[in-house]
Amino acid sequence: MAIKKGLLSTGSHRGRGAGSRFPILILVFFSVLAPLFFFVGRGLYTTTTSIDQSDISTSSSRQVVDWRERLALQHVKPLFSKEVIDVIKANSADLGPLSLDYFRKSNLSASWKLAGEENSAETNATSAEPIKLAAKVKQETAKGKHDDSLAGDQSQFVDTPAKLVRRQLRERRREKRAADLVKQDDEVTIKLENAAIERSKSVDSAVLGKYSIWRKENENENSDSTVRLIRDQIIMARVYLSIATMKNKLELAQELQNRLKESQRALGEATTDSDLNRSAPEKIKAMGHVLSKAKEQLYDCKLVTGKLRAMLQSADEQVRSLKKQSTFLSQLAAKTIPNGIHCLSMRLTIEYYLLPLEKRKFPRSENLENPKLYHYALFSDNVLAASVVVNSTIMNAKEPEKHVFHLVSDKLNFGAMNMWFLLNPPGKATIHVENVEEFKWLNSSYCPVLRQLESAAMKEYYFKADHHTTLSAGSSNLKYRNPKYLSMLNHLRFYLPQVYPKLDKILFLDDDIVVQKDLTGLWSVDLHGKVNGAVETCGESFHRFDKYLNFSNPHIARNFDPNACGWAYGMNMFDLKEWKKKDITGIYHNWQNMNEERVLWKLGTLPPGLITFYGLTHPLEKTWHVLGLGYNPSIDRTEIENAAVIHYNGNMKPWLELAMTKYRSYWTKYIKFNHPYIRSCNLGE
Repeated sequence: MAIKKGLLSTGSHRGRGAGSRFPILILVFFSVLAPLFFFVGRGLYTTTTSIDQSDISTSSSRQVVDWRERLALQHVKPLFSKEVIDVIKANSADLGPLSLDYFRKSNLSASWKLAGEENSAETNATSAEPIKLAAKVKQETAKGKHDDSLAGDQSQFVDTPAKLVRRQLRERRREKRAADLVKQDDEVTIKLENAAIERSKSVDSAVLGKYSIWRKENENENSDSTVRLIRDQIIMARVYLSIATMKNKLELAQELQNRLKESQRALGEATTDSDLNRSAPEKIKAMGHVLSKAKEQLYDCKLVTGKLRAMLQSADEQVRSLKKQSTFLSQLAAKTIPNGIHCLSMRLTIEYYLLPLEKRKFPRSENLENPKLYHYALFSDNVLAASVVVNSTIMNAKEPEKHVFHLVSDKLNFGAMNMWFLLNPPGKATIHVENVEEFKWLNSSYCPVLRQLESAAMKEYYFKADHHTTLSAGSSNLKYRNPKYLSMLNHLRFYLPQVYPKLDKILFLDDDIVVQKDLTGLWSVDLHGKVNGAVETCGESFHRFDKYLNFSNPHIARNFDPNACGWAYGMNMFDLKEWKKKDITGIYHNWQNMNEERVLWKLGTLPPGLITFYGLTHPLEKTWHVLGLGYNPSIDRTEIENAAVIHYNGNMKPWLELAMTKYRSYWTKYIKFNHPYIRSCNLGE
């Protein structure tokens, strides 16, 4: 016993000296590394098993693996440096939840051993490259390792190679993403172009023309292609002719000149291929040969572009000049009276003054002041136009006997207007014609506009108009010199209560309208205390107050909204009771006096009407009154046919030769062309 004890005591002393750390290492091995190797091994086994038997794995086994991985990480954490743990976290955040498979494939450090890579089902072309790179880095860094790495020397866990690998991966991903974005941009551009092309197909080619740079095709690619080819050849021949002359290529210039004349003769007035001469194909071939020759000798991109640009500028200037002339001539035509209508007026006037006085009276004069009937006001000096208004109203009325027409004309046409309706009475309706010059109360002392029209300054403005002598120079002023602005018939609409003092309501009609439906419903429309019932004409930015009034003037800017919606004269329901209460005529006089120098608005009756009835106009349904038949060629046919009243406002009046043919039939169907007076004055359809 003594010997054993001695031996034990001797061993214990030796253990205290040299092997005192051995139990600690044993304890660390069994408490930390042994569970680590156990769980890592189990993880490898679990992964291999899951790859081989993926159809048999269940959710419960995955939960066990996850629990084991978390436990393994808890034991691994004290052994790795903070940098390595950060790398693990970063990779977890980028690529999803951590798994032991990821540890085996990832490149966390140079000391990590790659295992089972050749059997991994998830290895692909993208991951193979960084793994090989990491393995190479591992081999290089493994040469500097020491055997006592587990003793706490953590300098070997350098994360720089792993970061390098990840940086290269990120760069490749960025490049791939950039390529995808460029591809997407190209696809978006193509989609936008296709959408623009589709939208261009819906453009009304009748207004804007058939050609557009956004359209890949026309309505018919082969439609009149020969005519277009000849025109294109003529344009290029002119370009090369100019260049040939400039470069002293006289022989080529002469040849181009000859072919140019031939092509122009072949084209002539043709607008379609069917109109071309039979020799056109030969001329095209000959011109093509000369143009090919000219291109070989003369073509210079910069020079040709300059010539084409100069031709385009010259064509633009010609178009502008022609537009000015067209405007002048159309305004000149609009203010003239056709010979046929003048003839009709003269013949009727002669016949009227040959009548005895007792035969010049209209029947049913007792209805003229009956407020229970439907009263119309029509002021005109055009006999034929007035007859269409009355005839169309009566023919579409449900109870013609309840309609009363109050016509006012000037002294020159008073007899003709009376004679026409004496010869052609409007059925059971009542009609009465008056002469505006017999209204003795309407004089320059009472009416500001009449005083202004008689002034020397106004006569200078109307009749001299800055002494323009050319067509284009005088076109801007010609519209203000229209005779209608000098006639009190145009301004009489502001004096309705004075002309018809015993009426409560009256429907005002212009002489360039056609009635297509019964209008008695307008008398039952509630105007909500307003004076004027009218159809509004403003669109998104058209026909608003700023188009008619001078908002640079403080009186206009202070009292009116420039975006207020305009409305139309032509068919207006006026409440004469409210008119008198609000002294509408007094308001009109006040503003007319302020505009003596024409600083608030130009001439006409619509601007002062907008001012006078500002805030006092009730909007009517648009189907009551459709406008634009005197200037707009694209009004929908259905809209016209559904309208109660259609209005030929604009220069293209239906009784003029420049009227639009497509709209003229709505007006002419109310004219009796077999009437002897109309026939004798050559007023045909």
